[in-house]
Amino acid sequence: MKRFFTLLFLAASWPALAQYVQDYKAEGDRAFVNKDYYEAAYYYLKAADGLKITKAVDLPYQSSSGKPQNGQKPGDQLYIKYKLADSYRLYENYLEAEPWYYQVLNDAQQTNYPLARLWYGICLRANQHFDEAIKQLEQFKNAYKGDASSLALAEKEIRNCLFAKEQYAFPASIDVKKLKGKWNSDGSNYATIKRDENYWFTSSRLIKNDKRHLNRIYHLANNNTAEPEIIRFQDEEGRKEIEYGTPSMDPAGKRLYFTRWYKEGSKIVHAIYCSERQGEAWSRPRKLNSNVNPEGFSAIQPFITADGRRMLFVSNKPGGQGANDLWICNLDEQGNPTNSLNLGPEINTAMDEQAPYYEENTHRLIYSSRGFTGLGGFDFFESFGDLGNWAAPRNMGYPMNSAKDDLYFCPNVSHDGRFFISSDRESDCCLELFEVTDKRYFVSGHLMDCSTQKVLTGATVSLVDSISKQTVKQLTLASDAPYSFRIDTKRPYKLLFEKSGYFTKSVPVDGNGKMMADTLYQPDACLQPFEVGKPIVIQNILYDYNMATLRQESKTVLDGIATILNDNPKLKIELGAHTDSVGSEEYNLQLSQKRAQSCVDYIISKGIPMDRIFARGYGEAKPIEPNSLPDGKDNADGRQLNRRTEFTVLKTDVVVLNGIKQ
Repeated sequence: MKRFFTLLFLAASWPALAQYVQDYKAEGDRAFVNKDYYEAAYYYLKAADGLKITKAVDLPYQSSSGKPQNGQKPGDQLYIKYKLADSYRLYENYLEAEPWYYQVLNDAQQTNYPLARLWYGICLRANQHFDEAIKQLEQFKNAYKGDASSLALAEKEIRNCLFAKEQYAFPASIDVKKLKGKWNSDGSNYATIKRDENYWFTSSRLIKNDKRHLNRIYHLANNNTAEPEIIRFQDEEGRKEIEYGTPSMDPAGKRLYFTRWYKEGSKIVHAIYCSERQGEAWSRPRKLNSNVNPEGFSAIQPFITADGRRMLFVSNKPGGQGANDLWICNLDEQGNPTNSLNLGPEINTAMDEQAPYYEENTHRLIYSSRGFTGLGGFDFFESFGDLGNWAAPRNMGYPMNSAKDDLYFCPNVSHDGRFFISSDRESDCCLELFEVTDKRYFVSGHLMDCSTQKVLTGATVSLVDSISKQTVKQLTLASDAPYSFRIDTKRPYKLLFEKSGYFTKSVPVDGNGKMMADTLYQPDACLQPFEVGKPIVIQNILYDYNMATLRQESKTVLDGIATILNDNPKLKIELGAHTDSVGSEEYNLQLSQKRAQSCVDYIISKGIPMDRIFARGYGEAKPIEPNSLPDGKDNADGRQLNRRTEFTVLKTDVVVLNGIKQ
């Protein structure tokens, strides 16, 4: 399990221990070897005070002289600094570890500790100094000549930094807030489950009767006003140091599965147990059989599926991918495991996986892992599958994840968009309980023909990530069916609408899920039909009398043409200008050519390649209405319609030379 289980017990014991310690350095070494890193940090800090070493917290980013003080050996000083930094890091207090590593790296004898820069980079990443972390990790990679695993770790941490920078720039559309009231205490608080209007969770808060901090399972009513009530089992063994946590309940609420652990020397022994409800009490815990609890290995963090027939759990037993893996077993009618199966390399890595949760109706597995690219520590990942075949796990992003440890997902069964997680993001030692509010939204609507306003059946609508340019989801519209996409993050997206015989349209989506207005046609989702070779009149292209200079209103309309060409990169168009019959044919031909060219020049200035659009003036040669009435009088309305600008889609194999289609 994690470091928080015994920290407060150790801290409570320190004042008494310190009265009898003569050699703080030796005691720090002893605790470090026993992996009691919190205790080791205490003694190394005492040793640093004894040697009058400048505290790193006083000078967080200033170089120390590295000179011995009061005649002490410089090697002793550097050793204590390094071991103190290591102790802080190994119980994941990166904030305290970072400046001590900094002092080591600014010492003349730093070469005695070649991994110090790697650990310093990891601390920087955990403390969200991503750019400096990348710099330090790259420097470590270039200089280190040791084992490949350390270099691989540096590579992974660089990927974490790059991933984290993007996640912090475009967080998921959720709010994460620490639970108020009786949930969190002076100890660790984690691993919530909910049934009806009641919660069970794990806490290492002070047990008043025992006057000790021990992990126990607590019950809390939904009104959250009373003190959480400790769950006590019948005929519990007399060893007070036994701890319990990470509960999971069968569908009937009759069996409670949990982790039980205790310390033997320097080793912590973990196993999964079960207790039966007997009225208002719980029976004496029974250890599950060797399918789950093989001798000499750990089993932790049970999760019972909604049908009550299977249990997911975590174990380091043989047959996995390395370290702690996720496993699954079948349960018989008595709740006993009949087998066990590793969830496989798609889910598990060579590093730790923990805290499984499986959602039956969506076939979604949510769990925590250190083995994939993430923000650091344990991150939440989700994968979809049938407890056999799994899709590649997806990091659930920031702020669901943080630069520290994030574990234990629990939904709110009222389906109100809230759920619960455990994280030490606001603590230097311990997990706390957080409530997450889902603020993801949907962008939806109908796609229509811009001319007929009828729904376009068979059109393709895609949600595209505007940064990566990757399609997030794509669907084909059925008859009268709307498109609908859920927007999960605050990243910029766009909707791409496509159908044969229509101009493809790309429409940005703003942070509130609304489509931004189209500049050429209506802001509703509609596509403009076209036929190759058939002119389309562009409305509101305006010029001053006898001039070819574009007005500002005309530029706005031409921006829409540039958008069409950007959204349809294979299109080539002719832009044609027409006049009425006032004036000579030669004059009108020249004027129309100038007007067409001014339009083309403007569109090219927007980044459209000149080989995709060319200008052609037709003068008065192609009227669409008579310029004069049958009685010979002027037809003002007809002449106005003849003074027009059009664009025509050309065949894609058309070549244009000197304004002439070849």
